[in-house]
Amino acid sequence: MYIPRLYQESDQNHILNFIRENSFATLICSQGGIPIATHIPLKLKQSDENLVLIGHVAKPNPIAEAFDETSEILAIFHGPHTYISSSWYDHINVPTWNYQAVHVYGKARKLTSEESSEALIELVHTYEKNVKDGLDWENLPPEVVGSLKGIIGFEIMVEKIEAKSKLSQNRKDSDYFNIISQLKKSGHPMDNEVAIEMEKRREKPNSSP
Repeated sequence: MYIPRLYQESDQNHILNFIRENSFATLICSQGGIPIATHIPLKLKQSDENLVLIGHVAKPNPIAEAFDETSEILAIFHGPHTYISSSWYDHINVPTWNYQAVHVYGKARKLTSEESSEALIELVHTYEKNVKDGLDWENLPPEVVGSLKGIIGFEIMVEKIEAKSKLSQNRKDSDYFNIISQLKKSGHPMDNEVAIEMEKRREKPNSSP
C-alpha cells in the first residue's frame, strides 16, 4: 500500500484496535496466478508477540482451494471513508477522499475440524455478547451444529502490517476544521465517523481573545 509519511500509522495499539473494530475484511490470495478475494469477518488473536487472524469460509468458496496453492495472504480492513470537496478550502484545489485502511500480510494454515469448530464458536461468542437475548451456541440443536461440516477454518500468521489514515493532515487548521464542520452537516453516518476521527487528531485552536 502506498503510504506517504504524513498518513502512516505507527501506533501498534491503535492499529490492533482498528482491526478489532473493523473486523469485516477483504481476503485476497492467488489461484493459478489469478488474484481472488472473499469478504469475511476475521478475529485477531494476540499471544506474546505473535499475531494471528482466525476465520472460516464455506468449502465451495474458491479461496478454500487457493489455500492449498499458496500460503501468502493479504487481509484488508477498511474504516470509515468519505469524499472531501475542495470547496471546503479557502483556496482553489482538487477534491479528495479521506479514509483509513490496514493491510495485513501473512501465511495461511487450514485448521483441523476440531480447531475450526472452536474458532467458529469463539467468533460467534465475540459478536453475540453485545446482542440482547443472543444466540446460545451450547443449546443449538444437533442439525444446526452439523452445518459446521460445510466450512473450512483457517488461521493467518501475521508477518507484516501496513496502516494508513488519510484524514486531511496536510490541511491548515481553518480548512481542517471546516472539513469537520461540513462532514457533520451531511447527516451521513460515515461522514460523521470521519469527522469524529479527525477531531481526535487535532486540537481546535482557541479563537477567544
